This record gives sequence, C-alpha cells and structure tokens, in this order.
Amino acid sequence: MLDLKMWPVMSALGGKLKALKSCLVCLASYCEKHLQPHHDAAPLKKHKLVEPSKKLQENICSRHDEVMKIFCRTDQQCICYLCSMDEHKGHDTVSAAAERTERQRELEVSRQNIQQRIQDREKDVKELQQEVEAINGSADKAVEDSEKIFTELIRLMEKRRSDVKQQVRSQQETEVSRVKELQEKLEQEITELKRKDAELKKFSHTEDHNQFLHNYPSLSRLSQSTDSSSINIRPLRDFEDVTAAVSELRDKLQDVLRHQRTNISLTDTEVHVSLSGPEPEPKTRAEFLKYSRELTLDPNTANTLLLLSEGNRKVTFTDQRQSYSSHPDRFTDYRQVLSRQSLTGRCYWEVEWRGYGVDVAVTYKNISRAGESDECLFGHNDKSWRLDCDTDSYDFYYNRVCTPVSGPRSSRVGVYLDHSAGILSFYSVSETMTLLHRVQTTFTQPLYAGLYIHYDSSAELCEVK
Repeated sequence: MLDLKMWPVMSALGGKLKALKSCLVCLASYCEKHLQPHHDAAPLKKHKLVEPSKKLQENICSRHDEVMKIFCRTDQQCICYLCSMDEHKGHDTVSAAAERTERQRELEVSRQNIQQRIQDREKDVKELQQEVEAINGSADKAVEDSEKIFTELIRLMEKRRSDVKQQVRSQQETEVSRVKELQEKLEQEITELKRKDAELKKFSHTEDHNQFLHNYPSLSRLSQSTDSSSINIRPLRDFEDVTAAVSELRDKLQDVLRHQRTNISLTDTEVHVSLSGPEPEPKTRAEFLKYSRELTLDPNTANTLLLLSEGNRKVTFTDQRQSYSSHPDRFTDYRQVLSRQSLTGRCYWEVEWRGYGVDVAVTYKNISRAGESDECLFGHNDKSWRLDCDTDSYDFYYNRVCTPVSGPRSSRVGVYLDHSAGILSFYSVSETMTLLHRVQTTFTQPLYAGLYIHYDSSAELCEVK
C-alpha cells in the first residue's frame, strides 16, 4: 500500500512504482500490486476508487484527524462528524455525497445552458459566415459585372475612336486630293502663262510695224483663266469641329461618371474617395441638378396613416390605417417615412408638397421608430435635421432646438447634401432658387431622406433632370 507520503512507491530494486488508483475511504494511493485487495476482499470492494491523487490529505479534518464526509451548507465547507457536533452544531448539514448530488444536478443544468449558448453562438457564427459569403459573392458578382460593362464601354469607346479617326482621315484624303487637283491645274496655267509671256516679250521686239499689227490680235488673246471663285481655301474648322465634338463627349462622360460616383455607394457604409480637390458648391439650379438623386420611399418605414403611390415616390395622409405588415423599421406613432436609398457624397433632390404642410428631413438610419418619444421625431434628437414647411412659415429643427427661417413661400423644396463636407442646405425652388437654411456639421453615418406629412397633405419626391 502507498500512503500519501510515498508517491510514487519505491520498488525492491529501488525503482519507482506508479500509483494506479486512490481510495477515498482509505485515503491512500495504491500501485497495481497493492490495489488487488480492493478487487478481492468484499469489504474493500465497497470503497470508492478514483484516479491517482496527491490531494487525498485534504479530505482529512486538520483538527480531528477524521475523514470529512459532511458538508456544512451554512458555512459552505466540508467537515467531519466531530465538527458537526462542535463548532458547526445547529448548522444546516448534509452528507458530502448528498451535497455533491445536488451540486452535480446544478452543474448539469449549467452545462446544458452553456451547451445551448454554444449552439446559439455556433448558429450565429454560421449565419455571419453565410452573410460574409453572401457579401463576398455579391461583391464579386458586382465587380465581375462591372468589369464586363466597363470592358464593353471601353470597346465602344475604342470603336468610336476608330470611327472618328477613319472619318477624319477619309475627309483629309478627300480634301487633300481636291486641293492637289486644283494645285496641278493652277501650276499648268502658270506654265502656260509663262510661255505666253515669253512669246509676247519676243513679239514686242518686232520691228516691222505692219507685221506687228497684223499678228497682234491673235497673240494678245489669253486662254481662259481659272476662276478664282473655284479656289475654295476652306478653313480648318471642319477638323476643329471634330475636336470640339469629342471634347464635348468627354465632358458629358465626365459628368455622367461624376454623377454615378455619387450614386454608387455601399449600403450603410460610408466610402468616399475623391481623386481631385474639393469642388465649389453649386450656385445655379443647373449645377445642383448635376448631383440629382432619384429617390423612392421605403414602405417598411411608412407609418400606417401614410399611403404610398406613384412608384413609392408620393406619400399622402389618410385617415384610414393601411394594412402594412409588421416591421421593426416602421414609425409606429409619427406620420413619417424614409427613403429606400442611403445618401453619401454629393446629393440633390426636390420635394413637391400640397396641403397644410410637410416636414423635409434627413436622418441617420438608427433613429428610433417605436413610440412617441423625441428620439423618434425628426429634428428632436441628434440623429436628424428637419425643415418644417407650411403655408405660413418655415422652421428648422435640430436636437429639439427650433430656428425660425425666412424666405419666399414655394410648394417645392430643394435639398442639397455634401456628406463629406458636412453641408446640408434647404432651398425654396420656383423660377429661381433661394437658400432657406444651411447647416455646417460633421456627418458620421450615411443619411436617409425623410418626410413628415401634416394632416390632409401630401408630398412627392420629384423626378428632376
């Protein structure tokens, strides 16, 4: 037998014998040879054998040198039977085995909870992985499709370049041939005139007056000269017109690409890279329209007292609740609706309204939707900016602060956003554009266009070109 001080036991030859089991009753560890009685003797077979342990002494009460088989729930510690009659007298005590059974049951419940959480997290990880794969797949497809489209665009540009070059060269050949033909004709005439001049010069030296007068009529006649009007020296404007047309095409393409660069954005992700310096802020409506966005309204955000129409560009107040499906993005109490598209870069759009009034706003996506708190109402929090338009006045709201705004009344309002520059401007649009209110701030997220509809009113996101 091995006691706790003989670990591992020495063999007769001085070697070490490894303990095979420890007995929780004997509080001793045994090698294979000395363990055999626990398998053979009936009383010893009832002992609890466990894997070899060096901590068996911890099961002995240090005060009474007895095995601690009792658990004191009052003091949360293992004790021996003498302790239960001494300093732990009157405490809530049970056998260590019973307490172990109870704790084991709690342990299993904890493990089940942990395993359930593991399953839930593994499911979440799997869903996130699927989301990553979906994002990657969508991005790869977008890149692949874009590459094909740009390749086709480049091919069309190359063909157009080749056509222009061929047309110019063909016109060049035609014009050069015409000019050379005329040039050869003039050179022949010059040769003929020089010959005639030499003949007349010789004739002018004739001494016989009668002979001179007799031959003069025939010699003085000149062959018909080339009409100077047929010598059409065309200016090189034809080719300059070609250059101007190509330059115009380049400018239009740059405008289209600049506009598309504004429109192409990653949802909820602000990606804005400008290869050129800052551009001046637009001044005329034509300049604003270069940044126009075609916006539609998101039905999942519309309050049930709002009716969408005209391809989700128009919203109208109605006293009959609409049967919209339940959605976490829907405004439950305020008659508000958001655009489907997010706004980054430079954007411009116009709102045409009718009735008592409408609030034109921009907001971050994480604005609250449920309830009547200020966190849900445009302009009454730090997530949204709003211009209140009615038949009598304008008011601007941000973070519950109202700023009266003066300006000409108009049923059309223009909104200009330069996201990276932090500029938000509202304009009264009629025959001219008048600035109503301008905000200079820092936008930290993509924005969404928003509308709040007053009673018996409607508003429409205009198609501007």
